[in-house]
Amino acid sequence: MKQAFGIGPDGAGIDLYTLFNRAGMQAQITNYGGIVTSLLVPDRRGHLDDVVLGFDHADGYLGKHPHFGAICGRYANRIGGACFTLGGVAYKLARNDGANHLHGGVRGFDKVVWQATELNLDDASAIRLTYSSAAGEEGYPGKLDVAITYTLSDSNALRLDYLATTSADTVLNLSHHGYFNLLDGGSSDVLAHEVMIDAARFLPVDATLIPTGELRDVWGTPMDFTRAVAIGARIDGNDQQLAYGRGYDHTWVVNGEPGQLRLAARVHERTTGRVMEVLTTEPGAQFYTGNFLDGTITGKHGAVYRRRHGLCLECQHFPDSPNKPQFPTTVLKAGQRYTQTTVYRFSVV
Repeated sequence: MKQAFGIGPDGAGIDLYTLFNRAGMQAQITNYGGIVTSLLVPDRRGHLDDVVLGFDHADGYLGKHPHFGAICGRYANRIGGACFTLGGVAYKLARNDGANHLHGGVRGFDKVVWQATELNLDDASAIRLTYSSAAGEEGYPGKLDVAITYTLSDSNALRLDYLATTSADTVLNLSHHGYFNLLDGGSSDVLAHEVMIDAARFLPVDATLIPTGELRDVWGTPMDFTRAVAIGARIDGNDQQLAYGRGYDHTWVVNGEPGQLRLAARVHERTTGRVMEVLTTEPGAQFYTGNFLDGTITGKHGAVYRRRHGLCLECQHFPDSPNKPQFPTTVLKAGQRYTQTTVYRFSVV
């Protein structure tokens, strides 16, 4: 279902699309930034609640916000020094996170109007968003054509399938930046949410949140989520990595083979019984606990988003990979196809 949602910064109309499934779950997605604006998920009693942070109206998304529900690109996460070298050519990017480049720059994929097509599927509700990024946009080489298909299945899973091609060699790292709160959609903190991350290693960072290049074992550290633990149990512990991130703001190296769809993380909220499982084909998942939310943003239904009122699990390649040859490559060559899949699957216990 399509409805008008507002006017974009360039005067183009933006729309809101609602996906439904037979179990009653609903997902709303706008073609501005590919943002998932609402996700209605049942609790153990069958009551539907919105579990993502965001705004009631388009104006909120058009203003400054921390990428609520958006697609981040061309390069999700950070590139150190806002530069990289590819094919012997140095490329300078916007410094929009201190000295670093974050989430694609000043006008990343979260701030453009995508073209939308509603898809007629027999067993699911879906839309496809497409965007053509001109060569040189935000400093990146190559004309990039991107398509993302959002599919809501009857098994209460929201699936994102990504596809991209480029006219010239470039770097690419796409991700969905949803903020989740399985209790109340962001009115309170997520510290009691229990999290499991299927990862034996994580990426330590420096004081500017750029990975050092090490893949460090999680054992014996506050980064060990191999068994489910409440977010608040260790988040304020005496640990240098937690100090750098003001909490969790790191990439975990997901176990298993990149390219294969596999479980990356599981989140459980005991009051409602909601469970969210995150599956991905990507090598990493950035776990972020809303540490920089500060109460200055009023979101849906007047909720004030304070520190740690939402959590993110952003499936992606590693931050700063263009400057870390030991990391899995994010180079997309002309003639190649970039693909990835991320699934957010919901249930109750």
